Amino acid sequence: MSLKTVNTVLATVCVLFVLYLGLSFILAPAASTPGVGLPTWPSGDGGGFLTMKGIREFSMGLVIGILLLTGHRRALGWVLLMEAVAPFGDMINVLAHHGTVAAALGIHGLTSAFITLVAVLMLRETGKAHQSAKTTTVAGSAAQPA
Repeated sequence: MSLKTVNTVLATVCVLFVLYLGLSFILAPAASTPGVGLPTWPSGDGGGFLTMKGIREFSMGLVIGILLLTGHRRALGWVLLMEAVAPFGDMINVLAHHGTVAAALGIHGLTSAFITLVAVLMLRETGKAHQSAKTTTVAGSAAQPA
């Protein structure tokens, strides 16, 4: 199996997972909240904040899905790397608010690590192609008379 195929499958898993998370928080924020590792429900009506989290997740899923579908694989690698910051921040947030270490590391930390891994693999795949295209362009321009 080629690196491109593996990366496509892994990126598709990222897209589907992030879209699922987003929809879960948009459609059923109260049911989704216990799974994030925070110890308590926000005081008052915290549903608005959870819906915002859902919209954030869903929009991130759309971005990576569109880049995957349109074949912008190098941009996808960079965007995945940037998007790994969100679950890392969630991990820090859970730890800072006395949530469980298991949830912080096991849910958010592993998610961040997985997205980072997919990003690095995607950048590695496209880096080779990018470098090859750059070498071909330089060689082609050098062969032409001035």
